Amino acid sequence: MGRAAILSLGCLVLVSCSAKHYRKSADKETYTIIQQYHQAVFGHTNAFNIETAYSQRDPQTIPPAEIIGDRSASNRASINLEQALEMSLKQSREYQTQKEQLYLTALTLTGARWEFSPQFFAGATPQIAGTPSGAQVGSVSSKLGVGQLLKTGGSLTMSLANDLVRYFTGKPDLVARNSAINTLSVNLTQPLLRGFGINNPAVESLTQAERNVVYAIRSYSLYQQQFAVETVNGYFALLSQKDIVRNNYRNYTNRVETTMYLEARAVDRERTSSVEDARNAQLSAKKDYINSLAAYLTALDGYKLRLGLPIGCQLFLDDRDLDALIQAGLTPLELSPKAAFELCVEKQMEILNAIDRFEDSKRKIKVSADRLRAELNLFADAKLSSDSPDDYTKFDPDKVRYTAGVTLNLPLDRQLERNNYRATLVSFESQLRSLALTLDNYKDRIERGMRTMEQTRLNYIVNVESLKNAERRLENNVMLLEAGRATVRDVREAQDGLIEAQNNLSSMYPVYLTARLNLLLNIGVIDTQPAKFWLLDPLKDRLSPQQMAAPPLRMPGDQVPPPQQFFEPTS
Repeated sequence: MGRAAILSLGCLVLVSCSAKHYRKSADKETYTIIQQYHQAVFGHTNAFNIETAYSQRDPQTIPPAEIIGDRSASNRASINLEQALEMSLKQSREYQTQKEQLYLTALTLTGARWEFSPQFFAGATPQIAGTPSGAQVGSVSSKLGVGQLLKTGGSLTMSLANDLVRYFTGKPDLVARNSAINTLSVNLTQPLLRGFGINNPAVESLTQAERNVVYAIRSYSLYQQQFAVETVNGYFALLSQKDIVRNNYRNYTNRVETTMYLEARAVDRERTSSVEDARNAQLSAKKDYINSLAAYLTALDGYKLRLGLPIGCQLFLDDRDLDALIQAGLTPLELSPKAAFELCVEKQMEILNAIDRFEDSKRKIKVSADRLRAELNLFADAKLSSDSPDDYTKFDPDKVRYTAGVTLNLPLDRQLERNNYRATLVSFESQLRSLALTLDNYKDRIERGMRTMEQTRLNYIVNVESLKNAERRLENNVMLLEAGRATVRDVREAQDGLIEAQNNLSSMYPVYLTARLNLLLNIGVIDTQPAKFWLLDPLKDRLSPQQMAAPPLRMPGDQVPPPQQFFEPTS
């Protein structure tokens, strides 16, 4: 008996590991699952962890004052787009949250797998019972064993129990006698009908947990792409706003010059009302400049939040990325809507998840239908106790006591199971509609994205011509004003037209890039890993002639066709 008790207590000591050990163990198993599933889904692995600057510190040593001080920092940073991407991946709170969601999904799978792994247990219960004047009984019960759920739906348990009892009588004679029993037992339960194999709820839970990791891997990969695209789009939107601020400032200084010019001429050649009109235009231009500058700084603060920077940080953006974008031009995407949707169904992570969830709902119908069947379970157990004195080598196999049989539960009342089965059928049709809606939404996004790209390209051509025309108009009106053949209003309206054309053109390249990147993202073919991925064409040299076509809204030669071409069916 003593050896069994010592063994049980020793096991308890050994498994009583530190919290730090458990954390490392959880990380090791969870990261391994993520790497394995990433390899299975994408054919390669990427470095992944959820460590932050605070991860290795004791939470009790992190005071609120430290966080307050960190977010109150007021440093300076000048960055380009590549640096913004790198910074956002390291510091973005939203990005970190998505990583943790993937980690937690994989961590859940470790628990589901643990249910089907050997689970060792050990324990001891010492106690004493009796009365002050009567006999007393002291006992120690200890148990050591292992149990496991089987993927056939059954369970198997093996255990070694040790019971020591000491009987105490009168005080002069403390110990009357001892009793020690060691028992070795094996128990097996196995469903034969309801709950057998993959239809067992516990097995289904494991299957779903494994599927959930696949979905989480895909969703995280899609989020990484979306995050990179949004970071790029946000950067170029800010550069576009900077251009508008500069345009508005130049417009303001031009209005100041116009006012000063008219004030000088008001001595003998211009009416006072013309000067006042020019001053009003100058004040309006000043207000536009102030408002556009405030809007830029507000948007810049929002971008700091995306990058994980303190709001007090002075952030300056490099304009050369916009120069490179303009130099690259408006990269076309000559892909037919039909081919684009076919690629989308093959590669878009959200669609792949929707298809697999549809398959999940069909599998759950089979599991819930199985619960309507009769329950027939096989059970068997065997038990062997040792003879005194206590010695584990004294087990006599001829004294094994065993029991075997089956339990039958006829399906006379399956109200709850019936309701669950009907609910899974309803859920299946809901998932079917969800899949159809997901497909329709992406088809709509693709065709709308193609139209938006072509619309933006055509608008760009119009805006270039508008800017040239506005410059000519202003130049001509200034000359006519100096010659006394135009009014101040003519010049002011020409200046208004110029600043409008300049600001419209400033946003065209970022707007076109946003439409193009979002379209590639929706098709599922974007690759955000290469440097300056926003300038690359991921479909270059990958499309067959059958997949290529002019986009919707294409106007041959950039000429304006009659609306009947779009309103009436074509042969």
